Amino acid sequence: MSLLVQRSDVSEFRRRFRWIALGMVVGFMVLIGRLFYLQILEVDENKAIARENIVRRVTLATTRGIIRDKNGKVLAASRPSYNVYVVPRRLDMETTWPKLVEYLGVGIEERARLEALITAIRADEGPRKSQQILLKEDISRDAVATLATHDAELPGVDVVPVPVRYYPYEEVGSHVLGYMAEVDAERLASLRSVGYIEGDRIGVTGIERAWESYLRGTRGWEKVLVDAKGRRRTGGDGIIEEPRRVDPIPGRDLRLTLDADIQKAIDKAMRGELAGGVAVIDVRTGRILGLYSKPGYNPNALSGGSGKQVIRDAFRRLYSDPLKPALDKTLSGAYPPGSTFKPFTALAALEKGLIDPRQSSRCRGALTFGKRTFRCTHVHGPVAMQKAIAESCNVYFYRLAAEYGVGMDVIAEMGQRYGLGARTGLGINAEAGGRMPTRAWMTLRNKGQFRLGFGLNAAIGQGATTVTVLQLALAYAALANGGTLYQPQIVRAVETSAGTVVQEFTPRVRRQIDIRPENLTLVHRAMVAGVNEEGGTAFRARVAGVEMAGKTGTAQVSHRLTRGVEAERVWYFNREHAWFAGYAPARSPEVAVVVLVEHGGTGGKHAAPVAFEVVRAYQELAKERRGGPSEGPRAGKSSAGRAPATSGRTP
Repeated sequence: MSLLVQRSDVSEFRRRFRWIALGMVVGFMVLIGRLFYLQILEVDENKAIARENIVRRVTLATTRGIIRDKNGKVLAASRPSYNVYVVPRRLDMETTWPKLVEYLGVGIEERARLEALITAIRADEGPRKSQQILLKEDISRDAVATLATHDAELPGVDVVPVPVRYYPYEEVGSHVLGYMAEVDAERLASLRSVGYIEGDRIGVTGIERAWESYLRGTRGWEKVLVDAKGRRRTGGDGIIEEPRRVDPIPGRDLRLTLDADIQKAIDKAMRGELAGGVAVIDVRTGRILGLYSKPGYNPNALSGGSGKQVIRDAFRRLYSDPLKPALDKTLSGAYPPGSTFKPFTALAALEKGLIDPRQSSRCRGALTFGKRTFRCTHVHGPVAMQKAIAESCNVYFYRLAAEYGVGMDVIAEMGQRYGLGARTGLGINAEAGGRMPTRAWMTLRNKGQFRLGFGLNAAIGQGATTVTVLQLALAYAALANGGTLYQPQIVRAVETSAGTVVQEFTPRVRRQIDIRPENLTLVHRAMVAGVNEEGGTAFRARVAGVEMAGKTGTAQVSHRLTRGVEAERVWYFNREHAWFAGYAPARSPEVAVVVLVEHGGTGGKHAAPVAFEVVRAYQELAKERRGGPSEGPRAGKSSAGRAPATSGRTP
């Protein structure tokens, strides 16, 4: 009978079985739902994650454009170097990292800094931990070979070839070309949208900065297949999506108007001087053949090819030097022009009909005006306009301002017509505007008071009058070509890496200055006498075979002594600036040359010899190159050495 009766423990088992079965069904439903969610609803996202584990996108560096001079000589190019990048998420800090720092020879302090950086990126939930991060740049060839040998042991580590900027002429022309530096964090935030990433370098000054968008190019990328340890594998068809590779686009090359040989000639001529600037302008086109500032700096050290410590040391020297090598003395520095301004004062008087150029006045070495005595260099005796310019008689020009009505406004108006007191717009470096002071400006500056002595100083290029080397060179080029003031040009063409011209820039005219030819002739003859006649301030600097017209200048500086500094230690900075401005050949001008020797003393002794050496080098180079295509239309011959009237038309 007991066999026919249901046992109580069986019914209990059945109840438990039902719950177990229900739990299993629910569990399977959850698994099926999760699989449906992962494989159906989020299939694209999960495929991307899986693909990211085996497909790596590697950056391909672009090549920065080459900068060449007018004759094709390389002024700035790129040399091969290798940078080490790591992907923080794939980098094993326990096994891979110690080997990597050993192979690279990383010091203790640098290792700690890099570990902190990688740890911070790995802790961040942003995308950076899956991106390549620059670890070390421009590693040695031995280090490259070592990393290549142990590539299988270094998952997450990539050695990427990256070009480094190289300047073969080093300090010569450094301010014109500029240098490059790593993009800082503040600028990077705004530059990411145009393709810059951590570790990228950008032009900071000079042509490198001004023409950055042309030179930089566009980087490329390549997708590669990797295994679980980050090692590259071949194949990938059907796994790696198209496109698999985008080739980098090299930057555009630039052909400048500069002549590297003239730049070297300027550097050689300036070896005996500590500081200054030189500009050489083609008077027929406004193209800059030479632009030189001293002291310069080595852009190779600043552009990052030798490591961060070299950069820091270079900047420390750059900004501790009292001669200010970071300052472009042709564009960013504004100086009193001194007697190089006298031709413009004479032109102002002639154009207004205020003087008879043949009439003489007597120079006794000084002129007393009110309670002040305005001195001359020495006693010149009877002086007419030509002798006053040639021998640089201050008294003659004092009298123009004091007795003949050549006031500050008349002088400023003539200077402004020749582009003085306004930026040239070259655009490669921060440019000083200079100053052509007017009566109203001087009155405002002096609390409502105007003294006639201000006009006497302005007549000889002193007082508040300041110009830049490039401004004065363009103004003298306009004197030489008959009144055409050109827009300065330093980039002649943009080219592809294959040499095809993409864009060519023709000369541009800022204005045609309306000056009576007979007045230009008078000033021209006076400047020829200043170089070629006994008593002329540049007579002793003449060089055989070099025919020039020009004007020397000795510009006074403020003799101020900083408190606590002994006078003997600052004697150099209390010396006058030495100037020479002129053009050659005198009878048919081709180039205008302006030389500033900062705190150099007298213009005839220090600046004029530099100008003659530069012009001689220009003539010798022109003779060697004769027979090739000319730079521009040859200037026409006239009594004032003026260019043809057609030069006044905008090309």
